[in-house]
Amino acid sequence: MNIEEKPPFDTPFAWIGGEARVHALVERFYDLMDLEPAYAALRAVHGSDLANARQKLEWFLCGWLGGPPHYESRFGPPRLRMRHMPFAIGIAERDQWLACMDQAMGETGVPEDLRTRLKASFFQTADWMRNVGG
Repeated sequence: MNIEEKPPFDTPFAWIGGEARVHALVERFYDLMDLEPAYAALRAVHGSDLANARQKLEWFLCGWLGGPPHYESRFGPPRLRMRHMPFAIGIAERDQWLACMDQAMGETGVPEDLRTRLKASFFQTADWMRNVGG
């Protein structure tokens, strides 16, 4: 599918397979972050317990992908950059986040066309979140 073509579903949320698939993606993302040495800098930013981060990312992604606005109904607008300012996010953390999410998308069977679209969106957001270094 050409990136300019209309996707096969009305929302990325429907395309990914709904809440259960978002949950699986988030679980795999944080499991990989916890297990893979390649994501050590990213893991170090998250503190000792990942439960809160898992839940918030799942809620956020559901709404961001066009599904239920779980995050906003609990916390208001995401204000991602502001909420992440206490954490040092540089190029290494950005790149590790992106690689970890891409690996999680691959391992949880996110359709390739959707994965390509999400990678581009994730890069824009992750790059905008950087608050240290170039």
